[in-house]
Amino acid sequence: MSYSTADRLRTVTLDDVRGAHKMLSGVARTTAMEGSRHLSAQVGAPVLLKCENLQRTGSFKLRGAYVRIAGLLPEERAAGVVAASAGNHAQGVALASSLLGVHSTVFMPKGAPLPKISATREYGAEVRLHGQVVDESLAAAQEYARETGAVFIHPFDHPDIIAGQGTVGLEILEQCPEVRTIVVGVGGGGLAAGIAVAVKSLRPDVRIVGVQAEGAAAYPPSLAAGRPVSLNHPVTMADGIKVGRPGDVPFALVGELVDEVCTVTEDELSAALLLCLERAKLVVEPAGASPVAALLSRPEAFEGPVVAVLSGGNVDPVLMERVLRHGMAAQGRYLAVRLRLTDRPGALASLLGALSVVDANVLDVSHVRTDPRLGLTEAEVELHLETKGPAHCAEVQQALRDAGYTVMG
Repeated sequence: MSYSTADRLRTVTLDDVRGAHKMLSGVARTTAMEGSRHLSAQVGAPVLLKCENLQRTGSFKLRGAYVRIAGLLPEERAAGVVAASAGNHAQGVALASSLLGVHSTVFMPKGAPLPKISATREYGAEVRLHGQVVDESLAAAQEYARETGAVFIHPFDHPDIIAGQGTVGLEILEQCPEVRTIVVGVGGGGLAAGIAVAVKSLRPDVRIVGVQAEGAAAYPPSLAAGRPVSLNHPVTMADGIKVGRPGDVPFALVGELVDEVCTVTEDELSAALLLCLERAKLVVEPAGASPVAALLSRPEAFEGPVVAVLSGGNVDPVLMERVLRHGMAAQGRYLAVRLRLTDRPGALASLLGALSVVDANVLDVSHVRTDPRLGLTEAEVELHLETKGPAHCAEVQQALRDAGYTVMG
């Protein structure tokens, strides 16, 4: 077990969250609450964004990590702490430990994004790369804890972690007293559980909606079964909520206090991330954009004022590029087509001229002349185009057909 029997039996109360709030004074930022006119128009009620992507280390994780480590006994601090993470929890533990003068060791997968590895080291942790996935890093961290006596800091399955994350809920009530609905991403459940404890204790009328990625949604079947149920192979780009099994401690609180847990698709996550960047001018990782994805997919389902918690902004630049293109494609603003043309001087210029007539912006051109599939006088061209929406995509494809080209996809 990652926590003692006493911890497992402990619940989390409003007093715990208030105590965590005092402890975090001067450590965690009271993050901004920004209104979104675009989302407000979609929902038909005020929508505000709680910007935990602007928190120190780039996510809410610092809150829980600091409260957990600050609560250790002197002899536990002396033994150091250990954690496993691909990103946000790693950085939260690293900074919290440095602030408290505790040595931290963080196990990360070998394939973790380099910016996240570098940031974790810069915050003061000793980073050890182990395994290809987080589960392998987690096993190594737990073995390290057994061998060395270091205290294992779980990312979500501990009352102190949940109390720290619950301080987000207290800030929401202070910044938006009239809130009617809070939407928050759910992985293991620590953030949703903490917010629910704080908010429901003070405002039981506020509706709390958790959001999971469709391919990593362990909570709906777990809530239906009345116990945590494991997923064999969770799959989503939103690694911040890619958790195969709910934590025991947060599961009980989510089941009691969270009104609904819904799911969103990868297309919806991509579109939400793109919207945050373009309309709100906020860099948000896919997990942090999940509440926005829920608002976009079911705008009629949320009573306002609505607060959407942007839980983190630590997105790998390589992933950001892929997600933005995916989001543009989902909105009909990005089109990839393949076609064949006669391999003669000026053929490619004629093709590009046909595209300019319909105002399609060419982002990339791949021109293949030597391929066994092609005839002696043929060439194949793959085009990546920026378009203005689904109707424009159809117009571009029709213009190519009218010009005599066979569009293959």
